[in-house]
Amino acid sequence: MQHSVSIKDLSLSFGSVNVLQDLNLDIGEGEFLVLLGSSGCGKSTLLNCIAGLLEPTGGQIFIKDKNVTWEEPKDRGIGMVFQSYALYPQMTVEKNLSFGLQVARMPKAEIDKRVARAAEILQIGPLLKRKPSALSGGQRQRVAIGRALVRDVDVFLFDEPLSNLDAKLRSELRVEIKRLHQSLKNTMIYVTHDQIEALTLADRIAIMKSGVIQQLADPNTIYNAPKNMFVAGFIGSPSMNFLRGEIVEKGGKPVFTVNGVDVSLDGYAAGEALQPGRKVVLGVRPEHVKVNEALAGIETHQATVDIEEPMGADNLLWLKHAGHTMSVRVAGARRFAPGTAVKLSFDMGLASLFDAQTEERI
Repeated sequence: MQHSVSIKDLSLSFGSVNVLQDLNLDIGEGEFLVLLGSSGCGKSTLLNCIAGLLEPTGGQIFIKDKNVTWEEPKDRGIGMVFQSYALYPQMTVEKNLSFGLQVARMPKAEIDKRVARAAEILQIGPLLKRKPSALSGGQRQRVAIGRALVRDVDVFLFDEPLSNLDAKLRSELRVEIKRLHQSLKNTMIYVTHDQIEALTLADRIAIMKSGVIQQLADPNTIYNAPKNMFVAGFIGSPSMNFLRGEIVEKGGKPVFTVNGVDVSLDGYAAGEALQPGRKVVLGVRPEHVKVNEALAGIETHQATVDIEEPMGADNLLWLKHAGHTMSVRVAGARRFAPGTAVKLSFDMGLASLFDAQTEERI
C-alpha cells in the first residue's frame, strides 16, 4: 500500500510534559483513519503537527513522500476542518468558500468551478448568498467542510467536526462525511472522542492514551479482539464486562474460575498457553451473553436481575453473577423483573482474556 501520510518517531513536549512520544504511523492512500481517545490523549496535538500548526520536538512528517516537518500549513497539501467552524462572519457562504483561493490568486473561472462543485457535493447551493449568522450549526459545518474541499488537496484533516452539533445532526453529518469519502477517495484523518463516529467512519482506528497508540486496526478487530483492557473498556457502550479470576485445570483443560464459578474456555482462541494459577480477567461484551437461551454443548451459569433499562430496540439488564455486576443486552420484547433468576451462557469465541497484571490480551 502506498502511504499518503507517514509519521516517523514523532515527539512533542511542552516543557517537561511529553504529549507525544516516539510515535510512528503510516496512513494509506485514500484511507479514512480515525484518531480516537479521551481528552488529553494527544490526538488533536498529533493532528495539529500533521497540519503544521504545532512544531514537533523530534521526528519527521511525510505527506506524499515529501518531508513537510518544517513546511508552512499552506504548502502541505492539506485541508482542515475545525470543531469551531471558523467561518468569516461578515462574508457570505460563497465568499467563505472562495476567499482562500482568491488570496492564492487562482483564476476566477477555476474558483467558480470549485465553489460550484463543493456546493453540489455538500448540498449547500441554496445557501451561497447567506452569511454564517443565518445558518444552522449543521449548515455552518457543511460550509467549513466545503472550504477544505475547494482547495482540492490530497489529505483532509478533521478535528472533532461534529462535537458542537446535537445528536440527530451529528448522525446525519456522519453519513455525509462517509459518503464524501466514498466519492472523493481522498485520505482523511479524523479526530474524535466519540466511539460511534470512529466505528462507523473508519477504515482503521488508532486508539490513543497518554500520547501512545494503544492499538491500530480495523473497527471489527478493535471491537472483537482488543489488544488490552484499556482498548476493550474504551470501545463499546455499555462497556465490556470484566470478571477477575484465574486459570485452573479441570479434566485436562484450562478453565476460568471466578468466586467458585467455573467457566469453560472452549472456543476461545488464546495466543499463548493458558497456565493454571495465572491471574486473568475475562472480558465479555453485553451482546455476547445469552440469557435463558441454552445452546447445545454450552454451559449455563446462575445470575439474578438487578436492574432493567428498556432502550427501545433492546433492553439492558444489569445482573449479579459470581460476585460481579454484569450488563447484558437482550431484545426489546424480552422483559425481566428485578430479582428474577436467569441462566447465562457466554459466547467464548467473541470473549477476551487479559493478563491481570499487564492487562494485555492473552
